[in-house]
Amino acid sequence: MRLILLGAPGAGKGTQANFIKEKYNIPQISTGDMLRAAIKEGTELGLAAKKVMDAGQLVSDDIIIGLVKDRLKAPDCANGYLFDGFPRTVAQADAMKDAGVAIDYVLEIAVPDDQIVERMSGRRSHPASGRVYHVKFNPPKVEGKDDVTGEDLVQRDDDKEETVKKRLDVYHNQTEVLLGYYGEWAKSGQPGAPKYRKIEGVGPVEEIRERAFAALSS
Repeated sequence: MRLILLGAPGAGKGTQANFIKEKYNIPQISTGDMLRAAIKEGTELGLAAKKVMDAGQLVSDDIIIGLVKDRLKAPDCANGYLFDGFPRTVAQADAMKDAGVAIDYVLEIAVPDDQIVERMSGRRSHPASGRVYHVKFNPPKVEGKDDVTGEDLVQRDDDKEETVKKRLDVYHNQTEVLLGYYGEWAKSGQPGAPKYRKIEGVGPVEEIRERAFAALSS
């Protein structure tokens, strides 16, 4: 199973990625993790990336694709791999295609913006333990207080409504075009074209998981 997971921030990709990884025994490929590992190990690409990052610039697609190709040679990728959060742009998708990175399925998890805003802006967390609540879906016993310690809960900056809306704007402007990109490629019937599947990301987590599994076996 070689898979790209697409969807807006807050659509639940991370949760579903964990289920998919377990079912198919494949690793999740995170470009952030790869970058950090390559820099730590001092590989040629890692050193190149560090130089760019130290200058406050974005790491080029060439470096990222190089890291991806290296990562896919690892033994744990023998059964396949799952990309979440990459590619983010058409240029990266083209670079992946040109590099011959094989993809079987592209799975889109679709959730309306207003539901994502409600889902994310309602989160409250207890920093010391990492426990997470939701004002509507999973409220603490006492409003604003951790169930175990009674300490104050906080709203992370990432979960503030204005931040969530900004992240959604970036997604719609930069990444949403990939839905069309992969949808058209899937329809083209070209050799190596992936299957494109779209599921609704609204409802109980288990239901969404079953939708994902059904989509990946169709």
